[in-house]
Amino acid sequence: MKSNDQQPKQPVGQRMRRRKRLLRWLGRIVVAGVVIAAIAVGYVYFRAKQAVDKTYDHQNAVTVKQGEFNGKRPFAVLLLGTDTGALDRTDKLGNTDTMILAIVNPKRKRYSLVSIPRDTMVKIYGSKDHNQPVAKINAAYSLGGAQSSLKTVSRLLNVPLKYYALVNMGGIMKMIRYVGGLEIRPTLSFSYGGYRFKKGKLTRMGGAGALAYSRMRYTDPLGDYGRQERQRQVITTLIEKTVSLNSLTNLDKILTSVSGNVKTNIPFTALQKIAINYRSAATTSHSDYLHGYSCEIDGSSYQVQPTAELQRITNYVRSELGLAAAKIANHETYQNQRNEAHGFDFKATRTQIYHIYSGYTESSQP
Repeated sequence: MKSNDQQPKQPVGQRMRRRKRLLRWLGRIVVAGVVIAAIAVGYVYFRAKQAVDKTYDHQNAVTVKQGEFNGKRPFAVLLLGTDTGALDRTDKLGNTDTMILAIVNPKRKRYSLVSIPRDTMVKIYGSKDHNQPVAKINAAYSLGGAQSSLKTVSRLLNVPLKYYALVNMGGIMKMIRYVGGLEIRPTLSFSYGGYRFKKGKLTRMGGAGALAYSRMRYTDPLGDYGRQERQRQVITTLIEKTVSLNSLTNLDKILTSVSGNVKTNIPFTALQKIAINYRSAATTSHSDYLHGYSCEIDGSSYQVQPTAELQRITNYVRSELGLAAAKIANHETYQNQRNEAHGFDFKATRTQIYHIYSGYTESSQP
């Protein structure tokens, strides 16, 4: 005898029809979800491509070789920072007061940031209007644009370079703002631009605060070298924060906001491959810088790089790029040799006069 609470079983055919209707209904939901997701990704892709296209430097376009950004090969990008677009800096040309060589090494799963002091003495390459034998390296961009900066750094360090990214300070501020700020432990205590920083205290910085933190150099005991360290600290923290973001909306905002503040000769397709294939290399970083020697050239203060120091950085960069070791021999090492032959001492603590000698002939460099 059946219980009153027990429902009679439905015919097998009816149960099968209900199951098919349920599966069709679930299928439509899944399909709709996939379509919506595809539209969202497509929209962000389109917006991202538009934003990146605005940053692309067609004038300095280079050929991207097959498999160049396959996630296995290392690559280098010269990062140039100008003073335009923030903290009352409105000069149109701007100075590349920040010059950092970034090397991405997927095999070692890390990227390296090597700072080049703004006052480094160099022979400028790629500028038709510059007739002076030497200049400060931060003048390369204003004298001959991105190509001049690339050629000059390439000759200085004996490494092949073809990619660059120019960012003004306004772009850095906006990027930091859209990733929600940065948390940094200051390397020293100081006040600058209305902000106060305490050494070792974890400090949350917005765009303007991080910019003030990375810009000060006159009251830093290490001078420009201290500023370079803080710049690398900000960039490293920004990269780590950006990589950790999973929001497509944030990515869209970041790219759109900085599109007018960045210029690069890396095409959009290459940037896509870098973002996909080199993500694991963004979790570990290494920082370094050229240790120059302060001296005077024709009444102006310069940083001259000793030959041993140039060789040290060259060895590191070439190793990270998978290149064979090579002895550095360029205009700078020639001048070092001549100066040392005439009594210049890189170990001396006093300010010395550094002379520029004629007679240099171009050697085989990249």
